[in-house]
Amino acid sequence: MTRLTSLLGSLLLLVLAATVPAGGQAAGIRGFPDQALAEQRALEDRFRAVPSAEKLREYMKAMSAEPHVAGRPGSRKVAEYALEQFKSFGLSAQIEEQEAYMPWPTERRLEIVAPSGHAMTIQEPPVAGDPDTVDDDQTPIFNAYSADGDVTAEVVYVNYGVPADYEQLEKLGVSVKGKIVIARYGGSWRGIKPKVAWEHGAVGCLIYSDPKDDGFFQGDVYPNGPYRPEFGAQRGSVMDMPVHTGDPLTPGYGAEPGGKKMAHGDAKTILKIPVMPISWGDALPIFKAMHGPVAPEAWRGSLPVTYKVGPGPATLRLKLTFDWRSRPLHNVIARIDGMAFPDEWIVFGNHHDAWVNGADDPISGAAALLETARGLGELVKSGWKPKRTIVFALWDGEEWGLLGSTEWAERHRDELNGKGVVYINTDSSGKGWLNAGGSHSLQQFIAEVARDINDPRTGKPLLDEARRRTIMALPEAERAEAENDPGWRIAPLGSGSDFTPFLQHLTLASLNLGFGGESPGGVYHSVYDTFNWYTKYSDSDFSYGRTLSQLTGTAILRMSESTVLPFRFSDMSDTLARYVAEIQKLHAGKSGAPPLDLGPLTDAVRLLARTAQGYERAFGAVPGASAAGMLTRTEALGVVNQLVYSSERRLGNEKGLPRREWFRHQVYAPGFYTGYGVKTLPQIREGIEEGQWDDAREGVAQVTAAIRGLSEQIERATAALGRATR
Repeated sequence: MTRLTSLLGSLLLLVLAATVPAGGQAAGIRGFPDQALAEQRALEDRFRAVPSAEKLREYMKAMSAEPHVAGRPGSRKVAEYALEQFKSFGLSAQIEEQEAYMPWPTERRLEIVAPSGHAMTIQEPPVAGDPDTVDDDQTPIFNAYSADGDVTAEVVYVNYGVPADYEQLEKLGVSVKGKIVIARYGGSWRGIKPKVAWEHGAVGCLIYSDPKDDGFFQGDVYPNGPYRPEFGAQRGSVMDMPVHTGDPLTPGYGAEPGGKKMAHGDAKTILKIPVMPISWGDALPIFKAMHGPVAPEAWRGSLPVTYKVGPGPATLRLKLTFDWRSRPLHNVIARIDGMAFPDEWIVFGNHHDAWVNGADDPISGAAALLETARGLGELVKSGWKPKRTIVFALWDGEEWGLLGSTEWAERHRDELNGKGVVYINTDSSGKGWLNAGGSHSLQQFIAEVARDINDPRTGKPLLDEARRRTIMALPEAERAEAENDPGWRIAPLGSGSDFTPFLQHLTLASLNLGFGGESPGGVYHSVYDTFNWYTKYSDSDFSYGRTLSQLTGTAILRMSESTVLPFRFSDMSDTLARYVAEIQKLHAGKSGAPPLDLGPLTDAVRLLARTAQGYERAFGAVPGASAAGMLTRTEALGVVNQLVYSSERRLGNEKGLPRREWFRHQVYAPGFYTGYGVKTLPQIREGIEEGQWDDAREGVAQVTAAIRGLSEQIERATAALGRATR
């Protein structure tokens, strides 16, 4: 038995012991004295009776009626609609306007110039029966933060365009230097594809949607089915978000009109080569004109052609020009002020901007947020006031690179550092089962919420199917252990939605929630993501949207009304032990790897496990405590809760990660070459993967110090909790 295996075994025993704390807490609600449970459950029942499928349909139809990409008038119009709704719920609300650098395409040209000429359409045709596909002011098909350029070169097919694909090309003797590459969507986030192409010397990049991934290979295409039609294309940002999110010209501070901004040429997240998305209908003539080696079997999609790598003889001209200027962002912010702890904030956000009409992405989630706000507004009208302040946010500019949320978080940095309890995020949501990711100290909390809300289809607790699906997704060798663990392991978060600036820059404990798994993704970021498509092929009766509203509202109510905030640190220690075991395995499997002493890190995780278990013992007094008595100890409770909610801050590092100091969290980050995909213990993991051994060693020291700092804070919280419950 290795040291890490022993550590995992001992931690699992601690977690099992903590699953049913003293005082019957497992049957109650974490953070509440038993005396307060009846009142809390009655409050939750009143709230959960409010969300309505009819209201969700109403919001979606209104908000997805027209294109509303950020920086354009349609986005302001949707923001004003949301503002009107918040105010009608009785909430204090306003639009907070900021700005960000958002280039708009002024010329887009793609043609085959050899061996024969052919100009691409770069246009999505309307479909019969869906009036939104002929709306005025449709967003052009483009990739935000592409470079300007006018390049003519032979083309090379690079599969998904990730680093491993270039290793395969090298084995085939094919270089992309001086070439235009064509990559298919999938395999990684889109922004990685032109980034890696440029690193290998390419002068341009096309990203096409292969029908094998989201088109006719999967099923009937829109309007006869949910999948992407021949000339459907996926817009999207290619900003280098693994470096930082938000305005490219104001990294680390909020963008304000007239404020300081770096020069365009100094921006680290703007691409160096022109890049454009295209449909498979526009990609097909390119593939037909390509020669060279036949592509490896795993690279072949479903186009009716033999996939060849090139280079050439197909030669393309790609010309892109943009109007580079800052444009407005319209964040809609509503709040309900807390009575007992007004300086403890629960922030719940979703974005409202879309690439075109965006019924699925993001209005499915934005509508659920509005309905959550309406439900809590009804409680306020009946006389209820939350203990803690609740902030609702509908962000603008998410699609461009998390612009609105990042600029708002940077503007309000000091307030959030002092007052931020938790950030809860939703985005597009469909049908299927609950997916949850986030800070592992919130794992038990969200599991309890999912335990107490039923699936609209099966009538069983959401937790049941979510846990089963989570276990099914694990490698087979890990499933037995997960099945024996009564808890639900939520996913770590990388990037790709508005939790990023809160979790990974400000290191504020966060959750990301939504339903999916049975909703087809064939119209993502296209003109076909409409109200008509969503109500035919996704959550057509809005039952899961209603459930999402019930889920998020219940989570907010429990976080707001808990006497002691419901964080559980034993879940964090257990998760960290798993990550350290993965790091040990990764290092052992790295050929020629120098020694890497993980002893201090494993010792720190052991210490955290013991400290977390001590906190759980103290927490066991909460169910049996006098609810009225605890509320008289406001000062003591304030100390406990401040130590608890600021605990995630101890996992941050002001220096940030190598090559990307904006990302400060030491446990979760998007990978430098994965984009959205998470890298846990990122500095250590990427240091090993890339052979940057000084980075890995420094990462061990930094993560060790962070975990020890967390342990010290939990010890102080344990002592304070003892005083608050005596």
